[in-house]
Amino acid sequence: MNTVHVDLGERSYDVRIGPGLIARAGAEIAPLLPRKRVAVLTDENVAALHLDALRAGLAAEGITMEALALPAGEATKSWAQLQQATEWLLEQKVERRDVVVALGGGVIGDLAGFAASILRRGVRFVQLPTSLLAQVDSSVGGKTGINATQGKNLVGAFHQPSLVLADTGILDTLPPRDFRAGYGEVVKYGLLGDAAFFDWLEAHGPALAAGEAEARLHAVTRSVEMKADIVARDETEQGDRALLNLGHTFAHALEAATGYSDRLLHGEAVAIGCALAFDLSARLGLCSQECPVRVRAHLAAMGMSRDLTDIPGDLPGAESLLALMGQDKKVVDGRLRFILARDIGAAFVTSDVPADAVLQVLADSAA
Repeated sequence: MNTVHVDLGERSYDVRIGPGLIARAGAEIAPLLPRKRVAVLTDENVAALHLDALRAGLAAEGITMEALALPAGEATKSWAQLQQATEWLLEQKVERRDVVVALGGGVIGDLAGFAASILRRGVRFVQLPTSLLAQVDSSVGGKTGINATQGKNLVGAFHQPSLVLADTGILDTLPPRDFRAGYGEVVKYGLLGDAAFFDWLEAHGPALAAGEAEARLHAVTRSVEMKADIVARDETEQGDRALLNLGHTFAHALEAATGYSDRLLHGEAVAIGCALAFDLSARLGLCSQECPVRVRAHLAAMGMSRDLTDIPGDLPGAESLLALMGQDKKVVDGRLRFILARDIGAAFVTSDVPADAVLQVLADSAA
């Protein structure tokens, strides 16, 4: 098992990474509990696969649990499900010193974390991420929230977990599409700040996708190390943390355009967004043309989405997508901020991006 420490002073916590952590959940969580009970928020798909194992892991330390399983899918990050989750937690008489457990992917982690942040003005919670995307990205860093009709993650709060348990063994239960979607966030880390990690992914990505345990452990650990380092420097995204949004300005607009549906998973949108960000960087003369070619070649080798044409169904035109980008949280003084790159592993944040260049990149991707 590997441990990555997220250094945030009194809000610091550990991310434990390795196989078998659901079975050890009781031993890991028990030191946090003044009384041996937890309330678990999960989704119906994850509950069918992992809830009994979690119950057994907690019971081994004498911890009881109650669980609420919400519908699976991005649409669950909504006002209605937030209300249901929060009222259920109140019905369970969750107190300020108690712990809420988020068992699931990024949707459940974001929703449960937000519910915990507003319940009794803030209760503690533990992330138990069950998807690759959640293990490498959304479970770490304290971003919680829900989507609005105007855009993704526009309602939320920074609320750090007390502990993250990333059980890499349960990645074996992921459908291939969900695993590839999570890989979109893994490759993002190499692209934004670690060229050597991207080199490693080019060499080991197929083994990682095939289920090699050591490769998965390394990929999750390195991703979490990078995120923990950035979050420790910039917890509330005033500067460097924006780098973690490489590809996300495009991705969030595409998710809004597809109605946060199964037409486009978040990690698929991120992969497309990263390809477009490197296309835009090359178009603006910031990096060589070899960079987007290399990015696209690796995404293709991993069987991942790269263009608007990879999204099933009709999409709005480039002008409409650009308008959706205007709702992005990174907008400052009405100006879009993009994360672009001077090379693989050398991303930076800028507001100096001509709209016509963005429109042309979108049009080319849709052609």
